[in-house]
Amino acid sequence: MTDDRALTPPPPDTVERWLWDFVTTTDAELKLRPPERPGAWESTPPVRVLSAPGRAPGWCLLDKAPKRVKPGALEHARRRCQLFHTFLHHELQAAELMAWALLAFPETPAAFRRGLLSILEDELRHLKLYREYLHDHGVRFGDFPLRDWFWTRVPQSQHPAEFVAVMGLGFEGGNLDHAERFARWFRDAGDAHGADILERVCAEEERHVRFAARWFRELTGGLSFEAWRAHLPEPLTPTMMRGHALNRPARERAGFDATFLDRLAEWS
Repeated sequence: MTDDRALTPPPPDTVERWLWDFVTTTDAELKLRPPERPGAWESTPPVRVLSAPGRAPGWCLLDKAPKRVKPGALEHARRRCQLFHTFLHHELQAAELMAWALLAFPETPAAFRRGLLSILEDELRHLKLYREYLHDHGVRFGDFPLRDWFWTRVPQSQHPAEFVAVMGLGFEGGNLDHAERFARWFRDAGDAHGADILERVCAEEERHVRFAARWFRELTGGLSFEAWRAHLPEPLTPTMMRGHALNRPARERAGFDATFLDRLAEWS
């Protein structure tokens, strides 16, 4: 029997209502800078599965990925801003999807939910760093087109183990590779400030991946490459969740062992 509460917003002044409003709002400022979070959780929340995030009317959404920015183009400040705009949007989607999971999996352990909420707040802080960088260069969020690619993949997760496999071990694990590469490109282009931001975000996101590794083990009984791959909903593959070169030191600190990383590097 369906709980009718699953179709309606949670009660006011609860964490769940804050999560719901954050995901669904179409107000650009509230989306990018949510109000202070309440401290009280709903006593017996139902499963609530949000199908899509709210988007501000002026934001242009793409169905296909734009052309990739190449390293040589980063000598131009606007091209660097285009990348930071993309990174900001990734952080926004990550924060929204942490909220999605908290609403979709209310029966998970309290420690799991507190951890997701803490990661969500990290993502909002990283979003703020990217937004400040863009502001310093005269760019507003929404000045470039957006692609909600994570939202077309992550909500396919039917179980918390699938969610941490996709979002934490998958996309955030891959970001450890990508952030290292982009930081190097920014530094080579003479943008030390941009490189510093990317390196800081990369270092802080190791904790997110370590959280996912811990809970994947808790929920499934162990973390192996084969077990992880089995928890990726189709059409997701390991190839989508790694950089051209693995950031092995960061990945090892985050909880991947050498055997896992060898299999990931070899996967084709």
